[in-house]
Amino acid sequence: MSACSANRRRILSLWLPRLPIDRIKRVFSAIGGELAKDEPSIVVVKESNALAIYALDEAAGRFGLHIGQPLANARAICPQLKVFDADIAADARTLDDIADWCDRFTPLVALDPPHGLFLDITGCAHLFGGEANLLQALVRTLARQGFAVSAAIASTSICARTLTRQASGSIVADGAEAEAINRFPVSALGADDAITTGLRRAGLKTIGDVALRSPHEITARFGARFSTLLAHALGQGDAPISPRKPLPDYIVEKRFAEPIATDTMIAMTLSRLADTLVTSMEKQGKGARRLEASFFRTDGVVRAIMVETGRPVTRSAVVDRLFRERLDALADPLDPGFGFDMVRLSASRTEIVVQEQRDLDAHVHDNDELAALIDRIAARIGGKRVVVHLPQDTHIPECAVLAASAQHHLAAAVQAEWPSRVASEPPLRPLRLFDRPEPIKVPFATVPDGAPHQFTWRRALHAVVRVEGPERIAMEWWRQDGKQLTRDYFRVEDAEGLRFWIFRDGLYDSELVDEEGRPVPANWYVHGLFA
Repeated sequence: MSACSANRRRILSLWLPRLPIDRIKRVFSAIGGELAKDEPSIVVVKESNALAIYALDEAAGRFGLHIGQPLANARAICPQLKVFDADIAADARTLDDIADWCDRFTPLVALDPPHGLFLDITGCAHLFGGEANLLQALVRTLARQGFAVSAAIASTSICARTLTRQASGSIVADGAEAEAINRFPVSALGADDAITTGLRRAGLKTIGDVALRSPHEITARFGARFSTLLAHALGQGDAPISPRKPLPDYIVEKRFAEPIATDTMIAMTLSRLADTLVTSMEKQGKGARRLEASFFRTDGVVRAIMVETGRPVTRSAVVDRLFRERLDALADPLDPGFGFDMVRLSASRTEIVVQEQRDLDAHVHDNDELAALIDRIAARIGGKRVVVHLPQDTHIPECAVLAASAQHHLAAAVQAEWPSRVASEPPLRPLRLFDRPEPIKVPFATVPDGAPHQFTWRRALHAVVRVEGPERIAMEWWRQDGKQLTRDYFRVEDAEGLRFWIFRDGLYDSELVDEEGRPVPANWYVHGLFA
């Protein structure tokens, strides 16, 4: 084997040809019912204003039915046929669930729609006793879960996918791809029907027949895309698969011969995995910012729980505590079912840990304690619900403060500089500022720049006894969106001692009059409440 071929990847292709009907049968089984094994069942989809077979079970196949056959013809052949409507979205969710379960074999799992998967098993097959044992374990387990499955392994994804359609269970050595698929019909490549028909008309019935022709001839007649597809199927290069999830920076996992189900064992396992993970990161001077724990149930269900931190975590005790907080706060408790046979802990986001002088700076310890508190709260209620407020360089009141994630912007919040308040002066801004100014009714006001004598807000009348202002604020013209560009703000107090921050939207215009010649009142709003 050459040095080039020694570095080739190994791809396992999965194909679930009866996924739609298998999914429906699993649903019936889950609710206590079960379809008879000898009762032919099909799934139909609308094509060209007619219903056609989209998937069928083994019993229907024995009657000679096939995918794409019109439903009317199928009923004529098999009157006792049981028919179900296709649900493409539900099939996709089921395929995603199977892909999650396949993560136990490799984190590099890609979708091969509509009913297939690619698993990059390069360098990990030996963990399962070799490629043959891995393939058999995967097929056997999926079959127990009620799925018809075909699988094959090769050095290219196209070759492996072709084998799943023609020779399930095949394991092709690197460099033997062309020999393994030469005898298969050209339709096994999965090319467009027009190309397959054109190849047959040209007398090229098998993949081997096409491979004997010059690549330039194939490209000129059928296009570069098909030529590339053929080359990949023959093992001449390969396009990389696109994994559903990015590969984590660090992964540790624990497999169990006997499934675990108790909270004590789950917590103990997470604690041990945290020790191993932190030790691995410590060797490279890194800490974790995003951690994910995955729990693989024996029935194929996978549950993933993620926590994030504001600063890189370098201690296993912190990881352990965060996951305990997260597990305790789950609205949907972690259901072990018949037990978990594998638990995985991964760090999907890490950073280099910067050493700081901590002995002489008390603020560093305070910030560490604050960051730890924020992480614990975020683990319980979610990181998006823990925010800090940052000052913005603008004079627009509702835009002067930005609510940002406390975990990601703690350092900016600590160093933020807010406008200082003059001790002898009243506050210029209210304690409570509304997200959106609320309209108020003003019967009349002192014009052109005066405040109202009374106003109605939320169906309550307020008589104004004290006024401070106006404070004129010009809006940003490039964000006006057709609104007035000037506001006159007033700090007013009513007869009951309540203080409001109100404004007139736009300048007073004496030329605006109604049908009776009276001045049109300006639009007034309340924007906040003082303490």
